[in-house]
Amino acid sequence: MKTFLKIGFTLFFYILTVFFSLKSVAQTKPAAFKVLAIAENGGHHIAYSKGAKIWLDKLAKEKNFSIDYIQNTEKINEEYLSHYQLFIQLDFPPYAWTPTAAAAFEKYINEGKGGWIGFHHATLLGEFDGYPMWNWFHDFMGGIRFKNYISTFASGKVNVEDKKHPVMKGVPASFVVKTEEWYTYDKSPRPNVHVIASVDESTYIPDSTKVKMGDHPVVWTNPKIAAKNVYIFMGHSPDLFENKAYTTLFQNAIFWAAKK
Repeated sequence: MKTFLKIGFTLFFYILTVFFSLKSVAQTKPAAFKVLAIAENGGHHIAYSKGAKIWLDKLAKEKNFSIDYIQNTEKINEEYLSHYQLFIQLDFPPYAWTPTAAAAFEKYINEGKGGWIGFHHATLLGEFDGYPMWNWFHDFMGGIRFKNYISTFASGKVNVEDKKHPVMKGVPASFVVKTEEWYTYDKSPRPNVHVIASVDESTYIPDSTKVKMGDHPVVWTNPKIAAKNVYIFMGHSPDLFENKAYTTLFQNAIFWAAKK
């Protein structure tokens, strides 16, 4: 009997040892991929950026990827970008980048060294604050120029056009965005990009605004570029992270653009 108990205790402790060893290995499992996110540290988009960081950190922990944040382009060069498989541009404009950062980013995207997701402010294209148009970025985003926006905000219904695109898996055919500025451009990017979703301007609430452009894409990708890339216009209000359709789109975009 004593021998039997001794064997039982030995086996029990062996199982515990194996269990905690496996748990330790699981906890130290390396990240599947690395993400770099850039966002402004101020302005009226800061609430969205803060909400995005909370959501992204939680997702990274759950899905086993790592994410670093920067607030300007001073660190960006080829070597720095080589450590990341995905670049997320959270409400950061395409101007005021250092020349080194701009050149490194262009190479990163042109050569498909990593994926890219851009939000909202990434299409603030034109001459702003004394900076010239970034012509490469202008072409990257379909040759558009920022024209106007709904400063008083409006809700609107987004219609998915390419339901089979991986970023739209599990996203309903249409969904409402409650609080958005809805940029307009000098023309639709449609001839130069692949449109994945657009907003129906007739659904704006309130509908008193005259800031409309007709054909109004809001999610698209540029298939002429080597990097997997997707632009998602919606990115002003933190209430977007309470919108299941939006967070599903965002999560899908991360894993698609990171090639995972």
